[in-house]
Amino acid sequence: MARFTALIDANVLFSMAITDLIMETARIGIFRVRWSNDIHDEWTRNLIDKYPEEKINRRREAMERAIPDACVTGYEPLIEGLTLPDAKDRHVLAAAIAGGADVIVTKNLKHFPDDALSPFGIEAQHPDTFLIHQRGLSEQTFLECARRCRARLKNPPKSVDEYLEALQRAELVVLAAELTKVKGLL
Repeated sequence: MARFTALIDANVLFSMAITDLIMETARIGIFRVRWSNDIHDEWTRNLIDKYPEEKINRRREAMERAIPDACVTGYEPLIEGLTLPDAKDRHVLAAAIAGGADVIVTKNLKHFPDDALSPFGIEAQHPDTFLIHQRGLSEQTFLECARRCRARLKNPPKSVDEYLEALQRAELVVLAAELTKVKGLL
């Protein structure tokens, strides 16, 4: 199993396009993925107005089945001793520390400043940056993951261009641009 560990913030999990690509790359072992029940609760609570609860629960259960050791526990005692610009994000940093994360993947980089994370040997990365780095570790493996993610889209199916547009809409702008250069491989 990969040693490099990424804790995924709830705001990243709102997007199915991002979640699927992160899950697929983690499942094959490019990196180790972590989250917590608090993170699960946050993303599900934020999507409940957009999607049926049973659909959200199926997605959460599928994530847990795909990577059964991803859920961090025992981080709660760390929360009170942590300082971040938004106190509501302390549970994310606590879970990252307890889960041995090297990086917190988040869209809210300003909520996780370097000076708050560096004492713990953790950095924050936008999902676009994070996935570009994962692609750089093994291009062929990453492209196979992207192919699998696109192939799972059946209702409705997506062309390569539609898939790349979905990644771009999910704020994976750099990744979508890079994959456009090799779209014949997707």
